[in-house]
Amino acid sequence: MNTKYLIRSFTAWATLVLMLGTASAHSISYRVINLGNPLGGTVSQGSSINNRGWVTGFAELPNDGTMHAELWNHGSSEDLGTLGGPNSAVAWPNRNDRGEIVGIAETAALNPLGEDWSCGLAVFPTVTGHICLGFVWQNGKMHALPTLGGYDGFATGINNRGQIVGWAENTIHDPTCNAFNQVLQFEAVMWARHGNQYRVMELPPDTGDLDGAATAINQKGQVVGISGTCGGAIGGETAEHMVMWRHGKVVRTLPTLGGSYWNTPMDINNRGAVVGFSDLPGDSPSSPNFQAFFWSSSRYICNDEKVNGTCNLGTLPGNQLSEALGINDRGQVVGTSFGGTAAQSAFIWQRGVMMNLNELVAPGTTLILTDAQEINDRGVITGQALDPVTGTLVAFMAIPTRTGGDALHTASRMP
Repeated sequence: MNTKYLIRSFTAWATLVLMLGTASAHSISYRVINLGNPLGGTVSQGSSINNRGWVTGFAELPNDGTMHAELWNHGSSEDLGTLGGPNSAVAWPNRNDRGEIVGIAETAALNPLGEDWSCGLAVFPTVTGHICLGFVWQNGKMHALPTLGGYDGFATGINNRGQIVGWAENTIHDPTCNAFNQVLQFEAVMWARHGNQYRVMELPPDTGDLDGAATAINQKGQVVGISGTCGGAIGGETAEHMVMWRHGKVVRTLPTLGGSYWNTPMDINNRGAVVGFSDLPGDSPSSPNFQAFFWSSSRYICNDEKVNGTCNLGTLPGNQLSEALGINDRGQVVGTSFGGTAAQSAFIWQRGVMMNLNELVAPGTTLILTDAQEINDRGVITGQALDPVTGTLVAFMAIPTRTGGDALHTASRMP
């Protein structure tokens, strides 16, 4: 569902080099660690960071045709492998501090219907035609998660209870599937462990909708995701509505920013605050115009006013599009801003203000931070950066300095 893998502007990054190596006027400062490309390719990304400091994401292998899910753990890295096929990845923020990791992986089997599915289209470097399933990794082993009877599945998040969410195909040939060879209907799901096996439960779409996908879960079991028609299993028409599930049923429809498509919650914290991206009026499935958003049922600061509901976080200067990708329990939001005349840049948003993360970096790194994927409750951020020395894309970790960390902790409390 995250279109940053489909619509990206890598131009003008060199202009950001001038921002690095100098302290900004803000009191916040981050020490950036280059996590590198441990599998020998030229692309890696940190997609998730838990409160133990584990970073998970993906790294490409030599020649950049395949990628594997990767774990970075306090100076070491580990290839999590696949389910027998070429590719795997952790693509979404997880919320688990107990050593369990979820993501997506290809099996050795080819999809009999020739579906491209979400994995290859939105995440993997190539579309291989292999069946893709959600996985859970624990105790050094990767286990496949069941579908609703169809071929493919996608796992996004897991909480400390071991509840896993994502989406999976059933056996219905959905007539609203109209792109990327998609055939089967797919629904939001939750997986829970029963003994040595995981059972799957369907989370219904919004009233009148046919398809859906769950994108995030918090420690209270609140789940958010999208609801709409099939489209192509990557967003677009499927992301007509944003919903919240609790105890297996839709409990709330979240207000959008006015557009009809690409309305996608990406993360939810334990206070029930939701972030993601949502289209503005005048959009279409093939012409998104989304902006990062923050939603809360409680009052908070948005554009210098205390409000509740959905807030358009806007973009960094010179950009046209933005996505909020992660939120912690302090209410700090991270994401990416791109398109337009300015370079793509990672951002942090707190107390109503969006800041370019590159302007907050302490001296000592040459990396240009393009995507901030998640932030843990200690304020540590992970994502993807451009290394201008090698020309590669690398996973990074940005750690608040002692002074900056204290400033973050104070400034990010909800009013």
